[in-house]
Amino acid sequence: MFRTTLFAGCSIAFVSLVSCGPSARNCVGDNCSDDDGSGGGGSGGGNGSCTYDPGAYDIPGDGIDNDCDGIVDNPPGPCDTGLNAASTDPNDFAKAIDICQMSTNGSWGLVSATYTHTDGAGSPSAYQHSLMTGYGPGVTPKEGAALGVLATGHADTTTDQQKDEESILDFAAFPSDYLSANGGTLPNAPGCPPPDGNEAFDPIMVTLTIKVPDNVNSFTLDTNFYSSEFPEYVCTEYNDFFVVLLDSTYSGTPANPADKNLAFYTPDMGATKYPVGVNLAGTGLFTQCVNGTTGCAEDGGGSITSCTGSDELQGTSFGKKSSGECDSDSLEGGATGWLRTSGNVTPGETMKLRIAIWNTSDAGWQSLALVDSFAWAGSAVPPGTTIF
Repeated sequence: MFRTTLFAGCSIAFVSLVSCGPSARNCVGDNCSDDDGSGGGGSGGGNGSCTYDPGAYDIPGDGIDNDCDGIVDNPPGPCDTGLNAASTDPNDFAKAIDICQMSTNGSWGLVSATYTHTDGAGSPSAYQHSLMTGYGPGVTPKEGAALGVLATGHADTTTDQQKDEESILDFAAFPSDYLSANGGTLPNAPGCPPPDGNEAFDPIMVTLTIKVPDNVNSFTLDTNFYSSEFPEYVCTEYNDFFVVLLDSTYSGTPANPADKNLAFYTPDMGATKYPVGVNLAGTGLFTQCVNGTTGCAEDGGGSITSCTGSDELQGTSFGKKSSGECDSDSLEGGATGWLRTSGNVTPGETMKLRIAIWNTSDAGWQSLALVDSFAWAGSAVPPGTTIF
């Protein structure tokens, strides 16, 4: 379900059994009126007289009826119980990641959802996306009963992410605005070579168009990136990409990234920037793996010490033993573990969120991303991705 944080309040002149609006608003006599100067009911709903405000989101846990519908703390959801794992409806993907309200008659919520390739056209294979109640025995949804899965190979199974799979499902251009913002070259981790070529292999992208509630300023999204490129191809041109691209009118501080991608990590307060991917190995954000040699297939000569375990790989093809790949105890792949991605939005705007994954440089050795727990937040936040 959606979650968010509290807003600062305003003084009221009366007492009521129902608290309404940004801070204990009085639905009988509301002196808060246009709290945010927007011409409407302020940042917490009420329309100046504590009547229902479809543009406001009811903040769970604050004891306040933010949208003034007469019920305290009743945000939409849950909505991901009983979803068909093989559903081809992208609206169901939105439900699986806890976006539970459709935008109707000016209300906030999901406007539309689509599955495409990374260029915004075409139709990816149906088995590249799935809605699952877990991923192997070690991973359960972060919120609700289901999570969304996007993959360059099979998203509908935990046992079919072969390293030697070379059949090209499809290919497309990289997201043009993301590529242009990075000077025509895909960014990579500092010190690692850029990908070869100008095509995304086996790409899939889900695009979610969402009307933002008028009392929030940011959101979070939980993700977990898996790749069979680990450990052999760490810090090589085979860095399969996972991006979370945000189109928003937000222009405040802290600023959203110029290239729109929120799936990045800055370990030193912004001096260096690592896109989410297998090249996070060594930054501390790649934790579900076995410590040891990395990059051995390309004479990379690297190593990793940040692995904390492999529980989230067990029961999947990524957790199979692969002795001799780099070390005697190597596994078939690795994962970041759960990460949290944040971005800033303008209250009341219609934003667009594009979540995509693709193979780079060739079509082999597949990668996968779990997506869950979309949540609203009240204040602007430093955008980007962190471990939690």
